Amino acid sequence: GIYISVQYFFQAVVLYPLLVATIVLAAVFIVFTHLPSESSTRVLPWVFSFLVVLFPITYLLEGHLRAKNFVDDEEAENFTNMLAIEGARMSLLGLYAAIFMIIALEIKFELALLLREKAADKGVTHGPPGRSSAFPPKARLLQQRRAHAAPTFTIKRLAAEAAWMPAIGNFSTVLCFIICLILNVTLTGGSNRAIFFLAPILLLLNQDSDIIAGFGDRQRYFPVTISISVYLVLTALYRLWEETWPGSGGWALDIGGPGWFFAVKNVALLMMTLPNHILFNRFMWDYVRQTDAKLLLTLPLNLPSIIMTDILTVRVLGLLGAIYSLSQYVISRRIRLAGMKYI
Repeated sequence: GIYISVQYFFQAVVLYPLLVATIVLAAVFIVFTHLPSESSTRVLPWVFSFLVVLFPITYLLEGHLRAKNFVDDEEAENFTNMLAIEGARMSLLGLYAAIFMIIALEIKFELALLLREKAADKGVTHGPPGRSSAFPPKARLLQQRRAHAAPTFTIKRLAAEAAWMPAIGNFSTVLCFIICLILNVTLTGGSNRAIFFLAPILLLLNQDSDIIAGFGDRQRYFPVTISISVYLVLTALYRLWEETWPGSGGWALDIGGPGWFFAVKNVALLMMTLPNHILFNRFMWDYVRQTDAKLLLTLPLNLPSIIMTDILTVRVLGLLGAIYSLSQYVISRRIRLAGMKYI
């Protein structure tokens, strides 16, 4: 925390305690999540709450403190200082995105470890007597780690007292994803390629029936695919609005004019890409097989969007829709063939 404060926020001395506190809180949360103690399961939610509260305070305070220092400066210097504020704020966003991603990754790891330990205990309890002493290497490692970390802190007790872990893990994942989207829009202007690298962050989401009913390990790829589709559709609509109404003159389009023709054509091409995205995202949620005819009939709808559109994002949606359709056809076929082996 001291290194980050001195290296990247040298002029904002008031932020030093906040940044150090942020790093310390994140370190405490990660360490005691990995090595839980008797009281850590009750304290860690408060540690995470303080960490979340420090995020907006540090972000807003950084710009406010610097803005007070150059109120009476010249216009050129004010512009330079504003760029410095934006750069520092982007650095803060990157720092908190990394912290929330590490927290989400640690919680994901711990929840997976809990499930493995439960399965190992169940296998040892119900397994054959002769094999009780012959643990596999991974099972022995889990047993040694659990005995070394917390001898009296049982798995059942941890699962009961740490019921907050999935919710905090999901909140950290979503917050990290949103911050990364803000950085993408601010630094690259909303790159189409960036969403393919940012969407896998949502794989860190955990099963939490209190928030999303029916979301489990089987639906783990659904947030990734739906976020890609929604982001590209919203980006395409924004590009269309930006190209059609470059000024702030409002909805002043002449019917039959070039702007009106441009908007109608690209909106129609955008709508033609949606069926495959809808079918594939539904398939990633429930894995209900669609008929081959429906997939093959909706596949050609993407070709006009690939060939005729004037907006790159619509072309990307068309290509992605075609890939989705072919992928769904191949996966459905493999599921059907695998099911026929049991008949």
